[in-house]
Amino acid sequence: MTLDPQAKKFLEQGGNLNTLAGEEHGEAKAVWKAEDFYVPVKNGEIKVRVYTPNEKDSLPVFVYLHGGGWVAGDIEAVDTLCRNISHEAECVVVSVGYRKAPMHKFPIPLEDCYEATKWVAENYSTLNADKTRIAIGGDSAGGNLAAAVATKVQKFNNLSFAAQVLVYPVVDLTLTFKAQSYRDNAEGYLLSTESVFWATQTYLRDEIDRYNLLASPILNNDLENLPPTLIISAEYDPLRDDNAAYAKRLKEAGVPVEYKCYEGMIHGFFWMAGIMDKAVQARTQVSNYLKDVFTKK
Repeated sequence: MTLDPQAKKFLEQGGNLNTLAGEEHGEAKAVWKAEDFYVPVKNGEIKVRVYTPNEKDSLPVFVYLHGGGWVAGDIEAVDTLCRNISHEAECVVVSVGYRKAPMHKFPIPLEDCYEATKWVAENYSTLNADKTRIAIGGDSAGGNLAAAVATKVQKFNNLSFAAQVLVYPVVDLTLTFKAQSYRDNAEGYLLSTESVFWATQTYLRDEIDRYNLLASPILNNDLENLPPTLIISAEYDPLRDDNAAYAKRLKEAGVPVEYKCYEGMIHGFFWMAGIMDKAVQARTQVSNYLKDVFTKK
């Protein structure tokens, strides 16, 4: 399919994720409350923002990890997105302000996200939440971190996720660039193949880290106990084929997987519900998926 007209217009106007304004994120829907908390982590603390949609008891929880190549992005960047998912999915959303590279390299951002997720499970009563219905997710680098947290939980078996939601995640940091999408979408579509390589170099301590399962979740050869998974990708994204490959491997391991590649879309579109119709569709898909998996738990 050709590039979506709304994505094309955004690119022609020189748009990038760093310059997104409020109208590009779309209108924020109402939630009952949004509160900031501070979670202790190794050598410090991080902020999490908790969105509660209503006053009901024992609400399910979605832990959300923002994108930004491990070096950018923050809680504010996904504020509207998290409010809307909380409203639509009728769940508590916990947005995690993990520490970022280059000051905080792998595995520090991952450990922050893991500790924040444990904090949610341990403080469920304070959050008016149901600790048996926790899902984790994120976009781009946040999708990488979410998949890595799910992998770590699988290995340690100390938490249980209802689902993982991965929006154009970076799942293979070995970056052999064998996938056709790295060549087809190498440049001109917001995220370039070169910038993927730069971001991974900035995040990782050394080349050996590329082969760590918690950096490259696709290298995990024991996928059977991972939670039900939704993977969203974009047609004009260097990461597209890696996303499809991870979905295929999860399915082969018996994990319930829903995979959707949004035709004509570019990396980053999930944040652009104010200017791209398919961003609204993708957010609605995430919210409906969460409602469904939480109902089944």
